[in-house]
Amino acid sequence: MRICDIMICAMSRLIKNGDTVFHGVSSHMPMVATILAKATHAPDAVHLNIPGGVDPYKVQLKKYTSAGSELTHSSISNFPLSQVFDLSMRGGLDVAFLSGVQFDNKGNVNASVIGDYNKPKVRMPGGAGSAVLIPTAHNAIIWRTKHDVRTFVSKVDFVTTRGNVKYIVTPLCVFKMHEGELILDTIHPTSNIEEVAANTGFPIRYIDIKYTELPTKTELDMLNRIDPNDYRNIEFK
Repeated sequence: MRICDIMICAMSRLIKNGDTVFHGVSSHMPMVATILAKATHAPDAVHLNIPGGVDPYKVQLKKYTSAGSELTHSSISNFPLSQVFDLSMRGGLDVAFLSGVQFDNKGNVNASVIGDYNKPKVRMPGGAGSAVLIPTAHNAIIWRTKHDVRTFVSKVDFVTTRGNVKYIVTPLCVFKMHEGELILDTIHPTSNIEEVAANTGFPIRYIDIKYTELPTKTELDMLNRIDPNDYRNIEFK
C-alpha cells in the first residue's frame, strides 16, 4: 500500500459533510483529498481553491498543476482568494489544508527560517496565507511528506504562525491536538511506534495506540479516476 494513498485518504476522512474546505497550490495531495471527500462521504462539503472556483465537479487531473482551469471552468460559482481570508476571519472556514517546514508539540509552525532569524542557515518563503488561516480557520489540517527530527522538533526555530492546528498528517502517522499538545492519533500500518518515536524530536504521547485505516477499494478506484496520471505520488518519487 502506497504512503501517498494512505495520507490522502486519511486527510480526506478528516473532512466532514457540510464543511467549507480550502486548499492552496503547493501540493496535489490536499486537492485530491478534498475532491475524494466530495466524491465519497462528504458530498455537501464546499470546495474552495486558489483559482477561485467553488465546488468544481467531475475534476480529472490532466495537467501538472494544483491550480488549473479544471478547478474553475466547471465550478458552480467564483470566490476569490481575498474573500477566503475574509471568510476565515469571520469564522466561516471549517478546514484549511496548509503546511510548513518545522513543527513542535504545541502546534507552532515555522515556514520562515532555519537557524537564527537574523543570520539564518536557510531563509524560506514565509507564512503567506497560512499566517492568516492557521489562527482563524476552525480546523487547520497540516500535511508534510517528510517525518524526521529536523521537521518535528522540541522547539521551532521561528514561530511563523500558531493557532488552530487540529491534525498533522505525515508518512508515518497522524498527530492530533489534545489539550494544547500534539499527541499521536493513529500510526499508519506501514510504520510502528518505534519508528515514529525515533523520527520525532519531542516525546510521543498518546491515549491509546490505533492504526490508520487503509484506503478502501472504493477510495482507491476513485483516486485513480480523479488522478489518472498519479500526480499525487510526485512528492514521494
